[in-house]
Amino acid sequence: MSRPPLPPFTAETAAQKARMAEDAWNSRDPARVALAYTPDSQWRNRAEFIRGRAEIGALLTRKWQREMDYRLIKEVWAFTENRIAVRFAYEWHDDSGQWYRSHGNEQWQFDANGLMERREASINDVRIAESDRKFHWPLGRRPDDHPGLSALGL
Repeated sequence: MSRPPLPPFTAETAAQKARMAEDAWNSRDPARVALAYTPDSQWRNRAEFIRGRAEIGALLTRKWQREMDYRLIKEVWAFTENRIAVRFAYEWHDDSGQWYRSHGNEQWQFDANGLMERREASINDVRIAESDRKFHWPLGRRPDDHPGLSALGL
């Protein structure tokens, strides 16, 4: 299975890869997201260490049950041959209605077919008032004309 764009990355293809990941995550479809990873992909997500698509899907299912009305923006920080570093922020609320903005960094490593074989994520959650939200598009893909992280001052 091939998942273009393939390494080695350029500024353009790294940005395309990040946007594709953002779009998939904003779908909140664990099966769709898991297909971007190798069958034995290794993850560190917060304090969890997982391996493989089945564990990725289970983690994402739990995540999106807890993190409601999830909206995410990713931005490339750096790239080289088969690696991309991104920073991201996403907004969500819990079942009590408390809103959060979660900020983080990810390091991605891809195989020759463009599938992510390693993902390392560090994430911090900050409580925000609903009036402080910055991500107001309808659930799903972020519209092309919606500002990114830098334009939002994040």
